[in-house]
Amino acid sequence: MDWPFLIALSVFATCVLTMVGANSYYQGRVKVQRWRQRVEGKAAPRSDLIREAITTATNRALAVLERVGRATKPTDEAEYSRLRHALVTAGLRSSLAPVIFSGTRFLGVLVLPLGFFLFRPDSMKTLPVTATFLALAILALTGLYGPNIWLQRSIARRKERIQQGLPDALDLMVVCIEAGLGLDAAINRVGEEIRIAHKELSDEIRLLSLELRTGLTRQQALRNLSHRIDQEEVKSLVALLIQTDRFGTSVGQALRVHSDSMRKRRHLRAEEKAAKLPVKLLFPLMFFIFPSIFIAILGPAAINMTRVLLPALSK
Repeated sequence: MDWPFLIALSVFATCVLTMVGANSYYQGRVKVQRWRQRVEGKAAPRSDLIREAITTATNRALAVLERVGRATKPTDEAEYSRLRHALVTAGLRSSLAPVIFSGTRFLGVLVLPLGFFLFRPDSMKTLPVTATFLALAILALTGLYGPNIWLQRSIARRKERIQQGLPDALDLMVVCIEAGLGLDAAINRVGEEIRIAHKELSDEIRLLSLELRTGLTRQQALRNLSHRIDQEEVKSLVALLIQTDRFGTSVGQALRVHSDSMRKRRHLRAEEKAAKLPVKLLFPLMFFIFPSIFIAILGPAAINMTRVLLPALSK
């Protein structure tokens, strides 16, 4: 029996268990102390104070952005409407979102170049004047177009998440309708059930249900849904539901056929991404992985050849 190995293993297990027990004891004491302070009404814990300070700083920053944005927001109603529609498509439905977005763009143009000019390191203070002005111009353009790039990427990511969850929502809606629920009740139920798996789609469906509850017509509520998401598959689904409601055909059968077609499209998109993967992996393999493999394989041979052949050639 290997006694040194058993002794070392026992010491290691004892140390690990001691550390785990001490951590559990410390966490329990912290929780007890926190709840005692809450019950006695004393000062809030440090984490709550930090969270409150962060919230206060965020509110002040948003207030500054709102003031700047109100002065710099687009005066053209069409441009302001397009900006608001883009923000709604990205999931930002607040009435102050366009104002804050405009304020962020304006402050980005000023703050980024000014911050670089004032707080640049000493190694960059010796740059030529042309290079300095070029860096300031690049930072100003970044502050101007950076929020637009972020907004477009947010819209694309949100549309992709909604597109991935739409077939599952339609399957659940078919089940609800075939179980005897009406279309409005099925929409409400689907919005509640898919919240954990597909939050963005759940928010849109629940907003559709709220519009139906407030007395808005089904066609107008569905058109509002299509306008908010601005996606081809959602537009085709909305057109299908409007035609079904107008002509009185079977909603369950129409949704089942549409759900099958959307599931096939999702499968084809997955196959398309899988087919593109070898081409996307080609350049990382060529520039990063293959050179490392060649160095690891041919490096020792090259060193041995250098040690053997160079002395022989020098004779």
